[in-house]
Amino acid sequence: MEAIILLGAPGAGKGTTAEGVVQATEYIHLATGDMLRDALKNGSALGKLAEGFMKRGELVPDDVIVKIVEARLDGGSKDVRYMFDGFPRTLEQAKLLEDSFKRRGGMVTHVFFLAAPRELLISRLTGRRICRKCGRNFHVINIPPKVEGVCDLCQGQLYQRADDQEATILNRLEVFSKQTESLVAYYEKAGKLVRIDASMHRDVITNGILEMLKK
Repeated sequence: MEAIILLGAPGAGKGTTAEGVVQATEYIHLATGDMLRDALKNGSALGKLAEGFMKRGELVPDDVIVKIVEARLDGGSKDVRYMFDGFPRTLEQAKLLEDSFKRRGGMVTHVFFLAAPRELLISRLTGRRICRKCGRNFHVINIPPKVEGVCDLCQGQLYQRADDQEATILNRLEVFSKQTESLVAYYEKAGKLVRIDASMHRDVITNGILEMLKK
């Protein structure tokens, strides 16, 4: 069992990069947001536990998030390869994840840190539009839909997330910077961190990652 991690600030292109890697490899894309929503939807014990924190307006604790991830790992075969998107978010989550893989005889092989200037991240996020029906991402400039406000795939309505407003974005970027400083240092010390210029074209980024994985 192996895993790679896509780490980067909001707007760095983790989701887009993940799509490219999944299409070209056998890595299974795991986003903790999706796993958390599934746990809530299925009404699992972990989902109910996480829901309690969320209803009180509290962050779901690191150990609960990791347990939700572990439940997903336990459902896969021993030779599967996973790609985490935006997880871990904290140093504690990273250590718990490493311990979890060790217990399963696996390891995290690469941590790809997508780094981009703040101005670029703000531009990407304020221009992002998401389909209400299928969840596909568009951008008013970089990836515009064929018909304004309409998804190319399912004709669903496109909308702008509330947290993609500039004031909120600045706060999200500040929180990310504080959270990940020690996380980046942790993976860099372990020799697993690969810094990538996220301002490059998405195909260049994806191809670069694929070449590193081949080695």
